[in-house]
Amino acid sequence: MIRPVLTEVAIFLIPFAAYALFLIATRSGLLVSSSWPAHLVAKLVLGSLLLVVISFVFLAQFSGAPPDSTYVPAHLEDGKLVPGVEK
Repeated sequence: MIRPVLTEVAIFLIPFAAYALFLIATRSGLLVSSSWPAHLVAKLVLGSLLLVVISFVFLAQFSGAPPDSTYVPAHLEDGKLVPGVEK
């Protein structure tokens, strides 16, 4: 459960990291408050939320088992472990 949460937090932080890299590349002062005006932070938050929503839609739509499939869990067959499969 923690891995999906950390993945979404990382996706949320991508725009902020990109802007921080831009500030470092232009030598504008990363920790100067004038480099982080409120309207820009709001735009970064909106962009981050958009990325998170897109990632949720993408994961829900294109990951997981195919429709009408049945998962047969791993089991022992003739003394050998058979891995789980989608049928």
